[in-house]
Amino acid sequence: MGNVLPPRGRALRRGEPLANPGSFDELHRRCKEVFPPQTEGVKLVVNKALSSHFQVSHAVHMSTLGPSSYRFNTTYVGDQQLSTTEVFPTLVGDIDNCGSLHAQVLHLLTERIRTKAIFQTQQSKFMTWQFDGEYRGDDCTATLTLGNPDVISESAPKWVATLNIGCGGAHASYYHKANEQVQVGVEFEANTRLQDTTFAFGYQLNLTQANVIFRGLVDSNWCVGGVLEKKLPPLPVTLALGAFLNHWKNRFHCGFSIIVG
Repeated sequence: MGNVLPPRGRALRRGEPLANPGSFDELHRRCKEVFPPQTEGVKLVVNKALSSHFQVSHAVHMSTLGPSSYRFNTTYVGDQQLSTTEVFPTLVGDIDNCGSLHAQVLHLLTERIRTKAIFQTQQSKFMTWQFDGEYRGDDCTATLTLGNPDVISESAPKWVATLNIGCGGAHASYYHKANEQVQVGVEFEANTRLQDTTFAFGYQLNLTQANVIFRGLVDSNWCVGGVLEKKLPPLPVTLALGAFLNHWKNRFHCGFSIIVG
């Protein structure tokens, strides 16, 4: 897999070297963050930094459609900081009240080689694992994933286009940042095993002066929804209200969240 990214802030000139596009996971993340998360019931999240290396969080979710749950998350970061978003080694663990665990370890072998391991259990039973090896070149990134091969990806400063192809189907996404206030994302997924194809369009509006973020969603399953997040400075509190309506299944649900920290 190769990723290519022109230098930020100016057009690529002939003869100029290309910059490294970064991790492949970041390409999908930009598009995913535009879409509003499904919200239902009431959710309370409390974040606490124990030191410069350790952080923990508690999340309680009271649902009307399913059983309520509690999740405990802990994060450890090391001393090797390459950028504001890359610190090594990093260990992340998340466990719920049923004993299901999701763990992730990121480690820097050399300046150009990064590794990642992901383990997941469900009710104390081992479910999945995944190992990633990533090589950072001067103008490209090569990633080898054991279990989920990523084939093609391309990127540019204010937009990101990705494509994954596997034996089970294909997944494509497109992210575009129009300006500081508007971001949009388009996602297409085809599953050959289920003979199912889905399409979704999401957008995000940032109202900085009002401390408000709104995310909206429209997909091919006749589902529309949105999540409104409001920060309450100087308090470290964020209020979130979400609602989703599925016209095809005639189903509606909404939720309210309080995030502290």
